[in-house]
Amino acid sequence: MRPNDSATTLDAIAVTAPQPPRTPRPAAAGTPRSGALLAALGVAAFSLTFPATAWALEGMGPWTVVMLRSVLAAALAGGCLAAGRVPVPERRHWAGIAVVAGGVVLGFPLLTTLALRTSTTSHAAVVVGLLPLTTAACSAVWTGARPSRTFWIASLAGAAVVVGFAVQQSGGAPSTGDLYLFAALLVCAAGYTEGGRLARHMPGWQVIGWALVLALPVTAVGTAVALPAEPPHLTAHAVAGLLWLAAGSTFLGMVVWYRGMAAIGAPKASQIQLAQPLLTLVWSVVLLGERLPPAAPAAALAVLACIAVTQRTRG
Repeated sequence: MRPNDSATTLDAIAVTAPQPPRTPRPAAAGTPRSGALLAALGVAAFSLTFPATAWALEGMGPWTVVMLRSVLAAALAGGCLAAGRVPVPERRHWAGIAVVAGGVVLGFPLLTTLALRTSTTSHAAVVVGLLPLTTAACSAVWTGARPSRTFWIASLAGAAVVVGFAVQQSGGAPSTGDLYLFAALLVCAAGYTEGGRLARHMPGWQVIGWALVLALPVTAVGTAVALPAEPPHLTAHAVAGLLWLAAGSTFLGMVVWYRGMAAIGAPKASQIQLAQPLLTLVWSVVLLGERLPPAAPAAALAVLACIAVTQRTRG
């Protein structure tokens, strides 16, 4: 046999030999810079949540707001899933999706909406001021992430600035909604952490999409019960607030947020959220007519400095 014939025979064997199954690639996470930008867009969307909730509560009861916003968001997400012919997630992912549904679809919206009946948006911003630190701690326990000491120092400093500013702005007096707010802090941190982990295996919009679909039986029944019990008095503010809560806060904001978390990790993404309470205060001035304290610019600069440090440290 000639050498060329031998090479040809080996090539044929290589082509016809059974190939090992390919391992599916996880969802693309993107670059750190694009991940930080996506997380920042999510924070910008979330910063409107409390003012939008205050608007919605002008014409609807708290249970109606929470359940109806989730039903509308589920309709939007379900349409996207159907249009994209997205396959049902694997069985191993459903426990995590249930955590997301319980934390960010049901738990956080319900608890903060109940709190906002007695608390101002500025007082509720205390929750958001603590949420980045809680999310980073939850991620460290849940996923084994080990941020550096510098990261934790900058995170604690940023959280201290935000909490101190928000408490001082609200007069330091505890409200009857504080228990709701602290409970919301815990369930949301769990939902963020688990959603960020799932976003490494599937696109972020599918994570929140399936969570909304999973919660739909609860939210649909809740809407049917809440509407007769809390007859709505629709106004332009109430409708606009509800639509933003459904499309912006519950779906689109979570899409970019989870995608950003998948790219840069839950600890670093959570620290970008330190800017959310200050953005919320700006929206409170613009949309609700609240007065912005003189200390706001200094607090904003201090928080931005802390964010810059966390983004440059080992996540």
